[in-house]
Amino acid sequence: MADSIQSLLATGTKLWLDSVDPELVLLNRDRGATGATSNPIIISGLLETGRFDERMGAIARKIDDDGDLAWQMTDEFVTSAQKVFRPVWEKTRGDDGYVSFEIDPLLEDLETPVALDDKVAQYVELGRRWAEGHDNRMIKVPATEAGLASLEELAAAGISLNVTLIFSDRQYEAARDAIWRGAQRRKSLDKFKSVYSIFVSRIDVYTEKAVPSLSSAAQGQVGIVNAKRIWAMNEKFWSDKKLPLKQEMIFASTGVKKKEDPAEKYVAALAGSDIQTNPPETNEAIANKSIVFTRQVDKMPPQNVLDEIDAKVDFAQMERVLMEEGLRKFADPQTKLLKTIAGKREQLVS
Repeated sequence: MADSIQSLLATGTKLWLDSVDPELVLLNRDRGATGATSNPIIISGLLETGRFDERMGAIARKIDDDGDLAWQMTDEFVTSAQKVFRPVWEKTRGDDGYVSFEIDPLLEDLETPVALDDKVAQYVELGRRWAEGHDNRMIKVPATEAGLASLEELAAAGISLNVTLIFSDRQYEAARDAIWRGAQRRKSLDKFKSVYSIFVSRIDVYTEKAVPSLSSAAQGQVGIVNAKRIWAMNEKFWSDKKLPLKQEMIFASTGVKKKEDPAEKYVAALAGSDIQTNPPETNEAIANKSIVFTRQVDKMPPQNVLDEIDAKVDFAQMERVLMEEGLRKFADPQTKLLKTIAGKREQLVS
């Protein structure tokens, strides 16, 4: 059943689960996953199942604030997953086996703007707080103006970082350079680890609407091409730094958005290196297929397809649109999570 997953891992890809559901963490660890990531959508979905009502009620009797309760539950889910992946972290000496913890998305809520300097200060403070005492926890920070501005201080503080919501090479370069500046302020680079989450399928959803003139050969390939180009930039930048740990790309948003696309479309196209954070349903679909994956991460479409993409796609505009959408998808789930907790609190405490 899991032969396809093993085939993917054999190409050099590391598989991280896009969930901290305790049951799915154990299932996917058995399949070969070596890390996981969390976000408010995942936490909200877990709490809505009712499976954790008893624990949530016990905490709710001690914590009056819904926000504090949300973060307590998030911390427990992430810590639980960290324990599962801790042996991987130890075996690889800190090169793998991480679980990502997302900093408060409401800092980027478009409806309640926060001054830039205040946001940066909060990113640094929250990053330090939630990283303390957790060797195999990554702090997830978005590639927004404030998020990017916080990265140097966070990296200098010795925190392992996952920069999320990256859609463009501009964002990637800004994040990478800030983290590298911070890392060089450390006393040692022995434990320096950073990853950069490039979103893939969301770009193809965008081009179908914004660039309908793309040919059938190019449409649906822009997210893959963009990810491969940024992957190549990352390989080149770190190649001469001689660091003990690998600074990697995470290929995120690897679930297909069109029913007619095979579940493995993005997984197969990016196989061969670095990390994929696949949704549980994508891993399930792949595990139930018989697929032989091969290294594709460094293979590009024909030149005429690349030329067409470069001629027709305005990547700066793409970043602007997807970041605005991304920020709403970033903050709204936290608001939903708080509503979920508020709705359950009275019943659980009573």
